[in-house]
Amino acid sequence: MHKILTIIGARPQFIKAAPVCRALAATGTIQEVLLHTGQHFDHRMSEVFFEQMDIPRPRYNLGIHSMTHGAMTGRMLEAIEGILLEEKPDHVMVYGDTNSTLAGALAAAKGHIPVAHVEAGLRSFNTGMPEEINRILTDRVSSLLFCPTKTAAENLEKEGFAHFGVRIEQTGDVMLDAALMFLDRASAPEGIRLPEDFVLATVHRAENTDNPDRLQEVVDGLRRVSESIPVVFPVHPRTWLAMQRMGGPGLSGRILRLEPQGYLQMLWLLKHCRMVMTDSGGLQKEACFFKKPCITLRRETEWTELTDSGCNVLCGTDPEAVSGAASDFMAKPPAFPDGLYGNGNAASKIAAAFLSTRS
Repeated sequence: MHKILTIIGARPQFIKAAPVCRALAATGTIQEVLLHTGQHFDHRMSEVFFEQMDIPRPRYNLGIHSMTHGAMTGRMLEAIEGILLEEKPDHVMVYGDTNSTLAGALAAAKGHIPVAHVEAGLRSFNTGMPEEINRILTDRVSSLLFCPTKTAAENLEKEGFAHFGVRIEQTGDVMLDAALMFLDRASAPEGIRLPEDFVLATVHRAENTDNPDRLQEVVDGLRRVSESIPVVFPVHPRTWLAMQRMGGPGLSGRILRLEPQGYLQMLWLLKHCRMVMTDSGGLQKEACFFKKPCITLRRETEWTELTDSGCNVLCGTDPEAVSGAASDFMAKPPAFPDGLYGNGNAASKIAAAFLSTRS
């Protein structure tokens, strides 16, 4: 039995892991052990996803969270190393670009255990972002690189990975697998009346929430857009605390604040909204899956194929740019390219790649 230790810790990773867990189990010859670092620990940001998405309960939960980047990564690295010595997996699999991703990859590489990276090859080309550092370093110590897009695979080729003795697989995006898998179970948020036509907004990145001036610009942009169309705003706990530190949220009556939502509720909101405003990487893609225009509250994106196609616009946090992009999208919705993220079978390709490493 081939053993894979999968390391997850943040909301997007739970979503990505769901279809892959199912595909690995279906092989009948791969044993997967889940390790939850605890990076996202709030029930609304963690436990609810295991409940809704039929993800096996993690064998380990490290409970490591709410620290600086260096402290969190170091604590995770130390704890994961001990578990690797106990479990002795054949591979370690990590997802995305969080501190959990990097800690898991480094611990495995130092223990001479092959690393598989799901969402390899993504680049925003902004090394001021902690996520960009995590992506680059994780890719460099990985031996199985699962790329969600052609662009991601090309990034690795440009960086010389063909000479590193690694395996690069363009699999498609596992988040598309998850969206297709769970769409028929999507349900509206409970206990609240939603407008028929609305913009879905999320904000969580530290670059926006930890800078009061930028966060105020985000709020001003939401308010301007809400003058034309209601905004439904599930608020991340960190974002809400930052708003309160500023002296209050400053949200108008046409901005409907929701508690953080589970995955099935977010799928429903994506399906029924007019457009998306976000600083999330994952939500940019999910907007494309549902053919919804996206206004990205950042100056760069790792999903450059979306901006190249015109269905995603980078506005930073400038309120005028945000409201202008929203007006443009409402006046003329963009075209959406097909096949950017595969055909919904990325998880089965990942499972097949692990099987082939044993032959």
